[in-house]
Amino acid sequence: MMDKVFASASDAVADIANGASLAVGGFGLSGLPSVLIEAVLAAGVSELITVSNNCGVDDFGLGMLLREKRIARTTGSYVGENKEFARQYLSGELEVELVPQGTLAERLRAGGAGITAFYTPAGVGTQVADGGLPLRYASDGSIALASDAKEIRIFDGTEYVLERAITCDFALVHAKVGDRHGNLVYEKAAQNFNPLCAQAGRITIAEVEELVEPGDLPPATVHTPGIFVQRVVVVENPEKRIERRTVRDAKAISDVLSTSSAGGH
Repeated sequence: MMDKVFASASDAVADIANGASLAVGGFGLSGLPSVLIEAVLAAGVSELITVSNNCGVDDFGLGMLLREKRIARTTGSYVGENKEFARQYLSGELEVELVPQGTLAERLRAGGAGITAFYTPAGVGTQVADGGLPLRYASDGSIALASDAKEIRIFDGTEYVLERAITCDFALVHAKVGDRHGNLVYEKAAQNFNPLCAQAGRITIAEVEELVEPGDLPPATVHTPGIFVQRVVVVENPEKRIERRTVRDAKAISDVLSTSSAGGH
C-alpha cells in the first residue's frame, strides 16, 4: 500500500498488543511522538518494552505510560528527569537497561541496517562490559537481576566490547513533514533519535505536522526514506514542551558583554 496515511493515531496503534516492544524517538522532550504515545496510553496496553534515549518526564511522553505502570522494561541512556521512573526502578517494579548514549544510537542504527552486532570501545573496563549493572532491584533494595558480562576482543591493541543490535516490534517517531509514501523530514534538533528508531521498528508509525504529496519533498532533503515507514498520521499543533527553563541573571549578562567589549572581542 503506497498511501500509508491513517485516519487517526488510535487507528495507527490499534494492533500494538500487551508485551510489545517500542522504539520511541525524541531526545529529552525534543521530537517526542507525544500524540502516538497518548494513543498507546488510551489503548490500554501494558507490559510494554520500550527503547528510547530517555523515558519522558513524570506527566509527559513515556512518563505517562510509566505513571500508569504500562512499561515493564526500558532501555535508555538518561533517566534523570523522572521521579516516578526512579521510584519504580529502585522499588523493583521496572526493569532498566542503561546504555551509553552513542552505543544506544549505534545499536538502533545497526538493527535497521541488518547488522546483528558490532564492537565498540565504549564501556570497556566498566560494568557496561564487565556485567553487574542492576537491571532490576528487589523490594528490599537488593539486586534481583544484574547484567551479564559481554564478550571482549582486542583489535590493533585496543579492547572492544561486543554490543547487540536493537530491533523492536514497533517504532514511534515524530517528523515535521511527511508524504503519503512515508518519506520524512525532521526539524532541527528533533532529528536526534527519530531516524534511528524509525529504522529499528518492524512497523514504524510516524506522526507528522504537515502532510505533502509524493514528489513534493526534494529527495536530498529526506531524512528517513519511506521504505522504513509503514504508517503516517497527521497531527495538528502537537504540544511541545521545554524540558527545563533556565534564566541567566541580567547583570551577569551585562558584565560579560562589557568585558568582551573592553577586550575588543
